[in-house]
Amino acid sequence: MRVELNINGLQNSAHFPDRDITHLHLPLLASLSQQQQQLQRRMVVFLCAPPGTGKSTLATFWQWISQQDTTLTPVQCLPMDGFHHYNHYLDAHQLRSKKGAPETFDLPKLHQAIQRLQQTGATWPTYDRQLHDPVEDAIIVEAPIIVLEGNWLLLQQPGWQQLKALADYTIFINAAPELLRDRLIERKIRGGLSPQQAEEFYLATDGPNVLKVLQCSQPVDYLLTMDSDMSYRRC
Repeated sequence: MRVELNINGLQNSAHFPDRDITHLHLPLLASLSQQQQQLQRRMVVFLCAPPGTGKSTLATFWQWISQQDTTLTPVQCLPMDGFHHYNHYLDAHQLRSKKGAPETFDLPKLHQAIQRLQQTGATWPTYDRQLHDPVEDAIIVEAPIIVLEGNWLLLQQPGWQQLKALADYTIFINAAPELLRDRLIERKIRGGLSPQQAEEFYLATDGPNVLKVLQCSQPVDYLLTMDSDMSYRRC
């Protein structure tokens, strides 16, 4: 299936094999629907993965498919990017060059926002890729199932590791580091960097982040692996 998705404000075309929809995505969403009905409140799902695994696209696809199938409980995906510290903070703490690393996020703010998801009228920030800064209260939280996606949601590190207690269910996407390296360098080249600049950015930023997520994330309820054809399978 090929579907047009609005991913963090940008239109993208995404492809998901029909066999995966039948045997992986729909059963997972059906299971989450059943769990949410048992909870009888809003369900919070963490989707954690290293950069380059397509987690934003996957979460948006789950949201889309839950809207097409009336047997499923509606899903809403929420990105973690809106919890970056503002650029003025990053500049004041010499962190702009590390943007995307754990220390560049406002962890207390994220913790409080996840707790508020159970409230009526909860809102969520986004990250504006033109301003390169967060935009507060940009998303109204409405769905019974929330899929919160980000790199560091399950980080085994003081402060971060407490977030897991706020999740009702946790999902992680594993992938080979060399596969992610190629994808991330290609992404930067498409974004306008030269091959040398893309390689340097990977070595300085994306590469360390990939390894840290893969090596330092907590165990999860549901483990996926991304294969070389960019499809997913359950481990």
